[in-house]
Amino acid sequence: MLRALILIAACAISTRASAQFCFVVAITDGDTIKVRCGESEQTTIRLAGIDAPEKKMPFGQQSKQALSDLCYQAQATITPKTTDRYGRTVADVQCRGQDAGTEQVRAGMAWVYDRYSKGYESLYPLQTAARSSKDGLWADPAPHPPWEWRHR
Repeated sequence: MLRALILIAACAISTRASAQFCFVVAITDGDTIKVRCGESEQTTIRLAGIDAPEKKMPFGQQSKQALSDLCYQAQATITPKTTDRYGRTVADVQCRGQDAGTEQVRAGMAWVYDRYSKGYESLYPLQTAARSSKDGLWADPAPHPPWEWRHR
């Protein structure tokens, strides 16, 4: 019995770390999508390493639109990293051959999420460049990060 449980756990871990090919069926906001993988039900995916403005925040709709332009109704490669406290899969997402989180930061449509940036340090120079160019949310002279906005 113990051997069977260990085998099941090992399979779950290896499956969780492997990439899945899914179809993007909805964009929730600038860092969250809904996908359908095969015949399964819709799954909510949170892009790893970034935090985008909430829909009601300045640039929230633009951020959502930028992610939509890249990923909506596209095949996506989803590489799960963890599960967040809301039960969403946190993952690296590639759409149309581009990393969605990287593109959101590059366009100034998301912050590098400092709290969860381990492994995503390469995004900081892109954020600095977007800020210097005043791209996207950086056009605002004092943009408020979403984690501060949610805290209020």
